[in-house]
Amino acid sequence: MNNGYLTTHVLDIGIGKPGFDIPIELFNDGGDLIHQVTTNSDGRTEAPLLSEADFKTGKYALIFSVKNYLKQNHQLVEEPFYDHIKIEFMIRDQYAHYHVPLLLSPYGYSTYRGS
Repeated sequence: MNNGYLTTHVLDIGIGKPGFDIPIELFNDGGDLIHQVTTNSDGRTEAPLLSEADFKTGKYALIFSVKNYLKQNHQLVEEPFYDHIKIEFMIRDQYAHYHVPLLLSPYGYSTYRGS
């Protein structure tokens, strides 16, 4: 039985609040789109991005479409610095929980493997 799963969330560290209504796309190593979702009011997805039979080892990429969110939630002098943020990562353990958050501000971002 495969117990692994993949989750994410967005935290806007520029204002200290969840990043809501941000579209996210998940791609596999072959470049195939395998999941699309939008963050909820808590900056999270309603369900794991991958779980059960869909959760497999390999290389993946999350693309966060942040331009509209940044325009709507920050008083920017010009167009947002970021349009999309791409995070590439490896799933090596099919039984583990992989959490890949995005910490976002108008001019910088960070990520890590969380739990």
